[in-house]
Amino acid sequence: MELFRIKNDIPFMRHALVFNVISLVTFVLAVVFLFTRGLHLSVEFTGGTLVEVRYQQAADLDKIREALRGAGFKEMLVQNFGSPQDVLIRVPLTAGTTGGGEGVEKQQSSKVMAALKAGAPGAELKRVEYVGPQVGSELVKNGIAALVLVVIGIVIYLAIRFEWRFSVSAIIANLHDVVIILGFFAFFQWEFSLPVLAAVLAVLGYSVNESVVVFDRVRETFRTRRKMTTPQVLDHAITSTISRTIITHGCTQMMVLSMLVFGGEALHYFAMALTIGIIFGIYSSVLVASPLVMWLGVSREQFIKPKQVLEDDRP
Repeated sequence: MELFRIKNDIPFMRHALVFNVISLVTFVLAVVFLFTRGLHLSVEFTGGTLVEVRYQQAADLDKIREALRGAGFKEMLVQNFGSPQDVLIRVPLTAGTTGGGEGVEKQQSSKVMAALKAGAPGAELKRVEYVGPQVGSELVKNGIAALVLVVIGIVIYLAIRFEWRFSVSAIIANLHDVVIILGFFAFFQWEFSLPVLAAVLAVLGYSVNESVVVFDRVRETFRTRRKMTTPQVLDHAITSTISRTIITHGCTQMMVLSMLVFGGEALHYFAMALTIGIIFGIYSSVLVASPLVMWLGVSREQFIKPKQVLEDDRP
């Protein structure tokens, strides 16, 4: 399906060096922000208390957040849980909290319920759960492990489907997207939670899909347009898939934008991570991965197998 068709190929590879310099500068800045500012980890990673409450009527989440801020909870996550009446509250450990396990649960839940009674009355306590720093550090390790496994899986898949040049180029471009997302979260000190980690993993798969589409067209063009040079093949592959890129990414971004605007605080940073990933995913798949493939020496001979001469056909 195509919205439009461009007759003349756009010379992307003519400006490949400029695109990659911009990409490199953005990547370096993201790494600097990660090391200097660090990620603002959520309660799931740092430890805290999860409190589930229920109201008789639909809960006013903004009123609940205001009540908790008034009680000294600077950072918290408040969201509906299953129904408009059920509310899930995650709060970090506050100063003055002592002991561990059940002791922390009682102190934190008592403080939360006292705040709700004063500013958002009508809440009934349903469940309290304590997340210790040790569990949080385990989640960090598991998240990093998941990221590494996804990267390894992508490398193996691309190496089997294409060849090592495409695999290396695609994974560099995809890691470029991940680091830039993390750089944005470090620079603005947005909360990095488990939903955001899920968004980062989703961006990896989403970005590699765009790279595969372009690489498929590169392979096809090498086989059908034998008079084209390698830069011309890459330009043709990118130009011929622009319409598909606009349709795919445009539709996806519409859904993500609806989550960003109407999803509330619970989905805000999840949607932000996806938005950054989609924008830079297009950029990296087209203007980072393709030049890298060219500079690594991809050529027509790697896709066209020489004809085998049978013994009977020899003169």
